Amino acid sequence: MNASEFRRRGKEMVDYVADYLEGIEGRQVFPDVDPGYLRPLIPTTAPQEPETFEAIIEDIEKIIMPGVTHWHSPYFFAYFPTASSYPAMLADMLCGAIGCIGFSWAASPACTELETVMMDWLGKMLQLPEAFLAGEAGEGGGVIQGTASEATLVALLAARTKVTRHLQAASPELTQAAIMEKLVAYASDQAHSSVEKAGLIGGVRLKAIPSDGKFAMRASALQEALERDKAAGLIPFFVVATLGTTSCCSFDNLLEVGPICHKEGLWLHVDAAYAGSAFICPEFRHLLNGVEFADSFNFNPHKWLLVNFDCSAMWVKKRTDLTGAFRLDPVYLRHSHQDSGLITDYRHVQLSHAFEALVRQDTRFEICAEVILGLVCFRLKGSNKLNEALLESINSAKKIHLVPCSLRDRFVLRFAICSRTVELAHVQLAWEHIQEMAATVLRAQGEEKAEIKN
Repeated sequence: MNASEFRRRGKEMVDYVADYLEGIEGRQVFPDVDPGYLRPLIPTTAPQEPETFEAIIEDIEKIIMPGVTHWHSPYFFAYFPTASSYPAMLADMLCGAIGCIGFSWAASPACTELETVMMDWLGKMLQLPEAFLAGEAGEGGGVIQGTASEATLVALLAARTKVTRHLQAASPELTQAAIMEKLVAYASDQAHSSVEKAGLIGGVRLKAIPSDGKFAMRASALQEALERDKAAGLIPFFVVATLGTTSCCSFDNLLEVGPICHKEGLWLHVDAAYAGSAFICPEFRHLLNGVEFADSFNFNPHKWLLVNFDCSAMWVKKRTDLTGAFRLDPVYLRHSHQDSGLITDYRHVQLSHAFEALVRQDTRFEICAEVILGLVCFRLKGSNKLNEALLESINSAKKIHLVPCSLRDRFVLRFAICSRTVELAHVQLAWEHIQEMAATVLRAQGEEKAEIKN
């Protein structure tokens, strides 16, 4: 599909989507199919030749739609809402086209900075305490997770790391294993099952606190459990309070639970996955009272706020608690703005081998790992310092962009075929540029050696 056909098919797809949503009320909300219905209707292997666009759309209507539960039907009243809107769909198209992977500031500065600023916007809409906002110099901030389940797990792991380091600082003889076997987390018996799963993944025991008549966790029940466990030699460290439980939308009493967590030094995570959107409304904001005691807070804009799945907003008061718990520093992710903000297509194998061949023809360079798919690891023969200088000169020129890695303590340059549109001519131009930069670096090294010798 070229750009011309993409324009045409894109318009057709927009029409199909608009027709689907405008006519969704006329579709049966829940499918009338049995488990396994789909397999007999499609080939057992992927096609050798491409299907026409028209045939694909026809298959969607004949094969896929009969098995779809229409979550956006006005007759859908199950689970919780999942948001969608025309602006969000257009935004998804743009995101897909840009296609950046924002795992660090250097990977795409706008991606990181926009997320940080937008999370501040959203936090202000909720009237979150200032401590949760990044601002220009704040210690807190927000980051987008995929789901509330992920947010709970991230908070638990961060809390586990924090308490472990604190205890080991006070008693260096304590091993991580000795601490882990005594850690205890707590949540209401109405909390989502993902909280229990977070405990399983995190390797800590989770205890359910009996809820009251309104299905809420109260201070007295939590305090009783804490005292009992401390007397048994266990280490309480983490509490999840739910605002808007999945079963019945009950609300744990933050104004009671929060002060206990603060007094006991426990990490308090607030899970408002469903209800959080409502707190933007002044008439519901009181349901969030007590959030000032929390260490982390999460809700899902993809439920009520017209944002397509998956968008789960998470804030922390001290973002270093998160970055400190999860930071690994491989050389290929390092950049000169490490602390700025918070935290699928096939690669062209032939082009990577073409680049490999070019490298092997230049005796100044060496290949550092077998080239199997679309990545070539190479370096100048010489010191790590020499290759660091080469990478710096390449990236400073900004004609191409590379990142390094470390192989057996050797500083190595990585050449990955990434873009769908890259051609052999681009690879050849890149190699010529690398050779020019290498000549400059080697000449500078030679001059430096000559000066030392003299």
